[in-house]
Amino acid sequence: MIPLDLRNDFELWYRDNHPRMVTAMTVMFGDTEIAADAVDEAFVRAYERWERVASMRSPGGWLYAVSMNTARRRLRRRTLERRLLGRLAPTEAIPGPSGELWDLVHDLPPRQRQAVALRHVAQMTEIEIASVMGVQRGTISRTLRSAYDALRIELADNIEARDAYSE
Repeated sequence: MIPLDLRNDFELWYRDNHPRMVTAMTVMFGDTEIAADAVDEAFVRAYERWERVASMRSPGGWLYAVSMNTARRRLRRRTLERRLLGRLAPTEAIPGPSGELWDLVHDLPPRQRQAVALRHVAQMTEIEIASVMGVQRGTISRTLRSAYDALRIELADNIEARDAYSE
């Protein structure tokens, strides 16, 4: 645990250096988000080691070096991710299911709706759904059966209402 006087010293040091360091990193890397994240991470590391960092000849220099290394690492990772994603063939967004039945599915209780979507849209088995939802396979069977029963009743009611309206 950091003694109170050292915590106060850290807070003052943070307030004095944070805005300046974010600005410097933004100028260097041209990306405010990466700069702010890198500086924030460097300050967290400084806080975790504050007794040691505070006694350094240049705590600001240490902060600068950690911020630089963190920002470089994040930029390398972003560049790699973009390059790898660029190799993938672009995929078209698949529209969600629509129509009267799916409107009724949307009105099911959340657990039933999730089970139906995983079974019929994601095409998962009951065992896979059970794993995703963190329950036993039998629970999924009962959940799907309850959902199908509710959908059957609603569809029958809708058909009756439509037939009555058309007469």
